[in-house]
Amino acid sequence: MTKSNVEFGLDTFGDVTHDANGQPETYAQVIRNVIKEAVAADQVGIDFFGIGEHHREDFAVSSPETVLAAVATVTDRIKLGSAVTVLSSDDPVRVYQRFATVDAASNGRAEVILGRGSFTESFPLFGYSLSDYDKLFEEKVELFAQLLEQKPVSWTGMTRPPLNGQRVFPLVEKGPLKTWLGVGGSPDSVIRAAQYGLPMMLAIIGGSPYRFKPFVDLYRNANEQLKHPAIPVGVHSPGYIAETDAAAKAEFWPHFRAMRDRIGRERGWGPVSERDYEAEIDQGSLYVGSPESVAAKLAPVIENLGIQRFQLKYSIGTMPHEKLVQSIRLFGEEVVPRVKTTLAKEVAA
Repeated sequence: MTKSNVEFGLDTFGDVTHDANGQPETYAQVIRNVIKEAVAADQVGIDFFGIGEHHREDFAVSSPETVLAAVATVTDRIKLGSAVTVLSSDDPVRVYQRFATVDAASNGRAEVILGRGSFTESFPLFGYSLSDYDKLFEEKVELFAQLLEQKPVSWTGMTRPPLNGQRVFPLVEKGPLKTWLGVGGSPDSVIRAAQYGLPMMLAIIGGSPYRFKPFVDLYRNANEQLKHPAIPVGVHSPGYIAETDAAAKAEFWPHFRAMRDRIGRERGWGPVSERDYEAEIDQGSLYVGSPESVAAKLAPVIENLGIQRFQLKYSIGTMPHEKLVQSIRLFGEEVVPRVKTTLAKEVAA
């Protein structure tokens, strides 16, 4: 794995957007728009399209696999996956079966990113206790890792009924299902990804991306000690691209502020200021600006962290669908080629 074969992806949580008149779109329309956005990403050469799972009023997608199956029928080459699948409150066998089905429908393009999720609504919704938060994830990742081998599974735990030499179908046609482990910055999660030999996807949604370098180093060192082959590392971060820096910042700010403050009220944070916003763009993990500025910021992050994939979370709150498509187009047609050119020059040097 070298800098010359870095992949670029786009992620969405299916945020409930507004139409041109400032009115909320229906959940159904948002889902139809997400499918159109995936088509746009495929057309401009993006490598991966990820859809997150949420169970709350401000997001339309609660079943990423269903939407991905629809996307599979209208795209040709782009890889399709979750961003993330909340494994703790789901059944690993059913998750595996659903993504194996998407893999079949897409002719081998499916991936899954397993994580705990940043919200907890799915736990009471599906009858799980937050007091079992860690145990649920640990046991279910253990079972999912066995399912990837596509062999009879024997497993016993506390979080679901046991399996005794049982097969799980459908089988993935072209080898193991590509599975990432989403990590938010816990060393234990980093080590867990290495222990199971799973690629690691770092969710870097605030602060300097460079502070995550020790986690990448920890992951690489753990894999080396476990004698694993080189395994990809990815980064997921938010952003938005417009023709100019001024336009991107002005268009993104009201939607960013509304979403950040809405979530902040739930979690006891104070309101975000425009100074905070500018600082996150200048020095943090918010990739907002013109194609030139976003590419100039992104290339050294990829270089410094040594990652193999970068996924831009392009949707933000109520930002209209048309603006999101514009950002997708600029990311694929202008940002990605610029970053690739910069990385290629560094390799040549």
